[in-house]
Amino acid sequence: MPHIAMGEQEMSMLRTEIEILMRERQYLLKTVGATASFVSSLNFGNLPGHIRETASQLSSCLNALPEETLRDALKSQGKIIHL
Repeated sequence: MPHIAMGEQEMSMLRTEIEILMRERQYLLKTVGATASFVSSLNFGNLPGHIRETASQLSSCLNALPEETLRDALKSQGKIIHL
């Protein structure tokens, strides 16, 4: 891998972008954690058909997440769940 020299301005811009991405990740983890908590509390049998279908799709999306990501998301909500 070639060594690329970066100036102070480029380093500062990169640092700022990484900080923005990390904040966005935290917001997304909180959103996913809250969503997972909500979905886990649903009684799918009592939901109307179209809502059940949407909740099922949401559940599938959550289940497709890597285990570590889902664990981090639940931790961001203060939830302790054994996956």
